[in-house]
Amino acid sequence: MAGRGPAPAGSRSRERDNKETVKLVADGKKRGMALPPLMKVGRDGKSVRTKWHPRTIAWWNHWRESPQALRMMTGPDWDFLLDTALMHHEMWSAGKWELAAEVRLRVQKFGATPEDRSRLRVEIGVGLPSDTPGTHQAASGNVTSIDDRRSRLTGA
Repeated sequence: MAGRGPAPAGSRSRERDNKETVKLVADGKKRGMALPPLMKVGRDGKSVRTKWHPRTIAWWNHWRESPQALRMMTGPDWDFLLDTALMHHEMWSAGKWELAAEVRLRVQKFGATPEDRSRLRVEIGVGLPSDTPGTHQAASGNVTSIDDRRSRLTGA
């Protein structure tokens, strides 16, 4: 008589089958550097200091304050994002919308959208006390979680 085969392994043999995610929670700190001065070459061939587009400034600060910034640990991470900021600036200030596709490809590497984060196996937390393991309390009255009930009954 045929059986069901061996018991499943504790972990998958292929990396793509492991569903472990990393949870990132924003701590309110700004990481990375502020946008450096923006220099453009004028018509006379000299460098001229100009201002960043307001949308790019807001975009950059959102990245600096995001939970994803916790993972951007090295200078090259921020350099890559700065290059992307230059494209973002040109897109908004000069209407070069053909840069939008490249900007999108670049920010997906950092987990810009929920779909990107799912592919990267990154979960964004909201930093509530109930998000920490072992502190799952029900919101109503004297009802507690099943884990608390079990620990009281077993004395563990």
